[in-house]
Amino acid sequence: MELDKRDVVTGRPTTGHEWNGIEELETPIPRVVFFFLGTAFVFSLICWMLYPTWPLIWTYTKGMLGTDQKQVVAVQVEDAALSRATWTSEIEKKSYAEIEADPALMRSVKETGHTLFGDNCAACHGVNATGGAGFPNLAAKAWLWGDGSPEALEETIRVGINSTNDDTRTSQMLAFGHDGMLPTDQIEAVVAYVRSLSSLEPAGDAKRIEAGKQVFAANCVACHGEDAKGKRDVGAPDLTDANWLYGSDAQSVFTTVYSGRQGHMPNWAARLSPLDIKILTVYVHTLEKKPQ
Repeated sequence: MELDKRDVVTGRPTTGHEWNGIEELETPIPRVVFFFLGTAFVFSLICWMLYPTWPLIWTYTKGMLGTDQKQVVAVQVEDAALSRATWTSEIEKKSYAEIEADPALMRSVKETGHTLFGDNCAACHGVNATGGAGFPNLAAKAWLWGDGSPEALEETIRVGINSTNDDTRTSQMLAFGHDGMLPTDQIEAVVAYVRSLSSLEPAGDAKRIEAGKQVFAANCVACHGEDAKGKRDVGAPDLTDANWLYGSDAQSVFTTVYSGRQGHMPNWAARLSPLDIKILTVYVHTLEKKPQ
């Protein structure tokens, strides 16, 4: 280490340290750094005096301003609750038709309903309510239960489907192949017939489609109806539209007929208040129908 050595380029003294031929200059700390350090220290002193700062054994220093963020938040929450009460009371006392006819009220319903849906329903039905494999597309308005009225939707949300609620809606698609009720060739035939109802089966399969129609008449009409348009009192879907809960390809439909299906929806009465359920009901009922 060589002391009092100066750099030939800058003329500044070096520290005498060298790493792989690189020498370190003796560069003083810029004064502006000390200025900001001093400013920050003075600022912190002022804050320590004005605001609650230091924890003590049983309490804390209150500060000269007496600021209490806990009280500030409590006041803000109270104000928000009072503001919310002005329209939630209207929701509670008005009918569904009256709520949907009130544009000002619907703005609050859509905003709050979107949040409730995102927090509780989007995990299954998707953020946009378009569903997925095994979960209905609520924006398509292809209801499995009831007539699509707000009252029917509220009941579904409240009691659930195949849930633990005593009044739950209950439905199940039988496992025709797994339980030995139909042989494989008949299942394949009825699959062809069901897919043909939505023009998904090639026209050349007319013989198999006709055989499937006979299988359908003997085994499926009790739930899905003679016209295959389903029965909403038992949760049986319409097989003639473009909405397929578990997929429309031949393998998916075969799996449904062979192995059966039993969907599940929680009974939200165990988690949500009647007010929240009513808001969710209006929100879902007024979702814009998405194009097929």
